[in-house]
Amino acid sequence: MSSCEMKQLGELCDVLDHMRKPVTKSDRTAGPYPYYGATGILDYVSEYIFDELLVLVGEDGAKWGSGENTAYAVKGKCWVNNHAHVLRPFREILIDKWLIYYLNHSDLKLFVSGLTVPKLNQGNLKKIPIPVPPLPEQQRFVDILDEAFEGIVRAKANAEKNIQNARELFEGYLQSVFTQRGEGWVERRLGEEDIMKIIDGDRGVNYPKSSEFTSDGFCLFLNTKNVRSDGFNFDTTMFITEEKDRQLRKGKLKRDDVVLTTRGTIGNVGHYSEDVPYDNIRINSGMLIFRPKKNKLLPTYLFQLFRSAIMKEQIKKYSTGAAQPQLPIKTLVNFNIPVPEIETQNVIIKKLHSFEPVTKKLEFIYQQKLTALDELKKSLLDQAFSGQL
Repeated sequence: MSSCEMKQLGELCDVLDHMRKPVTKSDRTAGPYPYYGATGILDYVSEYIFDELLVLVGEDGAKWGSGENTAYAVKGKCWVNNHAHVLRPFREILIDKWLIYYLNHSDLKLFVSGLTVPKLNQGNLKKIPIPVPPLPEQQRFVDILDEAFEGIVRAKANAEKNIQNARELFEGYLQSVFTQRGEGWVERRLGEEDIMKIIDGDRGVNYPKSSEFTSDGFCLFLNTKNVRSDGFNFDTTMFITEEKDRQLRKGKLKRDDVVLTTRGTIGNVGHYSEDVPYDNIRINSGMLIFRPKKNKLLPTYLFQLFRSAIMKEQIKKYSTGAAQPQLPIKTLVNFNIPVPEIETQNVIIKKLHSFEPVTKKLEFIYQQKLTALDELKKSLLDQAFSGQL
């Protein structure tokens, strides 16, 4: 593509931003016409301001530089708010889809301004250089990309389905382990103090302020990203100092504690085993610590039990709050849990530990396929815009 003509976007399109108008949600009247914003349809309204084939480009809301820009086509009667630029390409020299592919594939950070809310303003939008090969070449590239991307979409859907199947395979096995009960199983309540202690976090005046968190330090302070559906994840971490740690009364983990999230995303769980590479960890205010009495309840058993449908169904039934779901301790303590003898718990854990790696391996294989498909898509776009297709 190095030999093809480059033109600024403002030379290739009418920019119809003067016609777009925002309408607050309370003032919108429901109707049949789509109401577009930066990333797509936001609502359906009773009036329209455009009635033709156009290209919209998000003014904000995109992950600039990540390959997730927001240029897309719209057709027919619609309303567009002031978070999306409205373009009418000069179709005698530019194919809409060629422009969309190029804008979505390009790193537009150089044209984006603003730190708090990065925006692609109209002035900078018009300066974006666009390669303009002859129309037949544009169409050839678009046809190749369309066909390839349709195949990639199908392949990704299959890979995602296979990942889901692998997870369901383990979840089904997990459920069967806890429902096929034999002798020595008893129903207990989660809050019975002879089998475990439940510990809340410190929510008092010494709770850390945002300014007191650092990227490294004495004590890891768990956030919602650290406790996932299948254990801890430490890709992102934040810490407090030893002095701040001493000021807090409750909520510090001991080895073999089990952590459960009880606000926001409820039911994620982690086991503080010897494998966790942090010696000082505290929970945040949306979590609870469960400290089992090991002669009656194994921490590894409790961890797997929290992942099972037995607990998920009770969590779903008794969680409260729509905007910010939560599960109060006074409700949680009454959850029913099946507790077999220690020997049986050990057998169950050994079975799960031998079975789970099989499903994890399947997930990993299909996740690699998804990554490869994303890389293939990027490679095809690179080739198209460098004239190598």
